[in-house]
Amino acid sequence: MPSSTGPSIDAITEGGRVTQVGEGQEAEETSPAVVTFGAPTVGELLAERYELVEHINNDSAGRLVWRGVDVVLRRPVAVVLRYPGGDSATEMLQAAVAASRVIHPNLVGVYDAIDEDDRAYVVREWVDGQSLREIVAADGPLDPARATAIGNAVASALAAVHATGMVHGNLHPGTVMISDDGRVVLADARTDGADSQENDLRAVGGVLYFALTGHWPHGEAPLHGATAGHGRAALPDAVRDAGGAIAAPRQMRAGVPAYLDDLTMDLLDSEIAPPSSDVLAAELSRLDIPADEQFLEQAGPLRFTAEPGEEPSPLAAAGGRKVAIGIAGLLAVALVGLLIGINALGGGDDGGKEPVAQPSNSAPVTGGGDEPAAQVRKLTIDDVRIIDPDGDRAEVRNAEKVIDGNDDEGWETNSYRNNGKFGGIKKGMGVWIDLGAPHSVKQLEATLSATGATVELRTGSRGDFPSTSAGDKQLVNAYSTLIGPPNEDGGTKMIFNAFEPDQKYQYLLFWITKLPAKDSGSGWKLGVQEIVVQGS
Repeated sequence: MPSSTGPSIDAITEGGRVTQVGEGQEAEETSPAVVTFGAPTVGELLAERYELVEHINNDSAGRLVWRGVDVVLRRPVAVVLRYPGGDSATEMLQAAVAASRVIHPNLVGVYDAIDEDDRAYVVREWVDGQSLREIVAADGPLDPARATAIGNAVASALAAVHATGMVHGNLHPGTVMISDDGRVVLADARTDGADSQENDLRAVGGVLYFALTGHWPHGEAPLHGATAGHGRAALPDAVRDAGGAIAAPRQMRAGVPAYLDDLTMDLLDSEIAPPSSDVLAAELSRLDIPADEQFLEQAGPLRFTAEPGEEPSPLAAAGGRKVAIGIAGLLAVALVGLLIGINALGGGDDGGKEPVAQPSNSAPVTGGGDEPAAQVRKLTIDDVRIIDPDGDRAEVRNAEKVIDGNDDEGWETNSYRNNGKFGGIKKGMGVWIDLGAPHSVKQLEATLSATGATVELRTGSRGDFPSTSAGDKQLVNAYSTLIGPPNEDGGTKMIFNAFEPDQKYQYLLFWITKLPAKDSGSGWKLGVQEIVVQGS
């Protein structure tokens, strides 16, 4: 095991798992030498705030990666140091400053960037987990559902970056991190002027290809000006024919759906213009359907170029692939409807017993009219964000936990003193919900950590989602329409069902105006454990 005070190139492991930070890639023997005059030591305090705890490794660019602690906020951090600082550290610091302006649950948080001339360092969110490269190397290629989920998270992160006009420029299986709690995080953006948003999108195809096959489709030659020591250059190359064309994922392994194979290969095809990152994220989100709901929303095959007479998907609208609901999907839906009809019509032999209630995702029986009632089911929430218009955005993480199906984990506010109205500091905070498309909504149910909260449910129009505090204020002002009265002290299960039956809803704002008191009486805080929306 390397000394914690020296610049060893060996990674420190715990039970065979490497905690990866930075580029998600251990340095190799060919990594550039590191100048270590005044090398850091355990316990050293940087900027009078960041205490160094453990030297983890040197990343593939030769920078020292440390685990540290922010002694002010008492949270773990990653500290990436470069020797020397000054002009040679300009690119690293500029990339960190640019990345800090983009807030997204699938992007690693950047907290600080400091240049001390003899050295420079970036302080970032600490991620306990493994890179996609390590996971595939250890366990082999991923199943298609997991690969799709990772591709969806990566594309969503890129959409947030691209919306600011920036590029990531360093997307490969070493910078895609999967935390121990399953969160997918994209790390280590760069500001290389040679990069482009199109290159980022091609790299999404590369990540999907690697996740499905364990091979990198761009060959061993470095991408985007990468040096030979970079992680993407060290990945195993794809299988190629005599002409150099790569084998499709379906040619390399069984079980890869045709639509996912086509999507991946089209992203890698330089002759086909890729869709924008937000359109790609929307399409991958559509495909990323929980197994128990797949009979409701069959994905179907995809092509970037729709053929005449075929219904286009969001990708086709951007020059993308076709969407057609498969025969198997239609048969599955028909079968569900048939079973429901048999159950409804077979109630005459039950001996006078009360009819059994249908589950929420079953189509209700009509009241005698010719038209069947719309099928009520749990709606897929496409995106969630924490809205904090009056805060410093220190409480905006973990939004994804309110829709993970686990009531034991969720997002929570900080603890506030003086009173339950956020200590007089804020007018409120909330959870913004995107259903992906307009729906008839019947009910929203929220599971909270405590009783005593006051919550409003709002709706309104929405353009591009703002990523700054000022943008949050504009969004809150735009979402001025209340859905029913505020729910005051509605218990740990809050239900809103005053939706207009003839109105479609896509964007909702779960807006908290009053927090419950903590049991200890030491402050006010609230956790939102889970949000479920039902409709059709």
